[in-house]
Amino acid sequence: MFTYVIKLIVTVVIIGAAAMLFFAKSPGFPVSSVVTQKESLFSVSGDGKVTVVPDTAIVQLGITSTGATVKVVQTQANQVINAISEKTKSLGVAAKDIETNNYSIYPQYDYQAGKSRITGYNVTANLSITVRKLETVNDVIDSATSLGANTVGGIQFTVNDDRRKELVKEARVKAVEDAKEKASGLSQAAGMTLGRLVNIQESSPEFIRPMYAALNKTAMGGGADMATEVQPGSTDITSSVTLFYETR
Repeated sequence: MFTYVIKLIVTVVIIGAAAMLFFAKSPGFPVSSVVTQKESLFSVSGDGKVTVVPDTAIVQLGITSTGATVKVVQTQANQVINAISEKTKSLGVAAKDIETNNYSIYPQYDYQAGKSRITGYNVTANLSITVRKLETVNDVIDSATSLGANTVGGIQFTVNDDRRKELVKEARVKAVEDAKEKASGLSQAAGMTLGRLVNIQESSPEFIRPMYAALNKTAMGGGADMATEVQPGSTDITSSVTLFYETR
């Protein structure tokens, strides 16, 4: 009887150990897991454009002066710059919109018998004037040239920052609508079913195509009896987007 009990205990222990080993290496209950991932997406691009009449002009003026000494040329250039600035402000341009840049003085040399000597000095300066009242831009140019501006580098017509931000939003909406319309047409033609829109990229945000005005002879040192007349025309604000869709 004792031998029987011992055998029974050993059998139970062996069966228990085997069961523990089985369950340790096997899940407690069946589990199935399916993971799907879209490796390729359907993409389509769209463009949006808003055409607008500019409300701001940036006028580039050049001033040059020649004299025997540095003090002479500096005085001459400063007088012209100050006169243009005061007149421009009287036409409604804010002081912060009148910027002097690229101010430089350099000597003139005379080369004889292998030697050089300074014969005088040149001063050059550039004025950048932002005109926010376009009806005064012609007067600004004429006044500047009459007061001593030697060159007019050109006029860039653009749009002020606040207005531009709103127009960029409008261009973006048009670009997205264009892309969605293309996506619908292309998917139908190809027999595909579009799924979720999963991503969007903008490749050319807030792009403004600047307009430059050519100036007549007065602004370039021509006939004094001809007044400057420039027109802003129109400028384009554009956006280009790409939409990415899953397909079903």
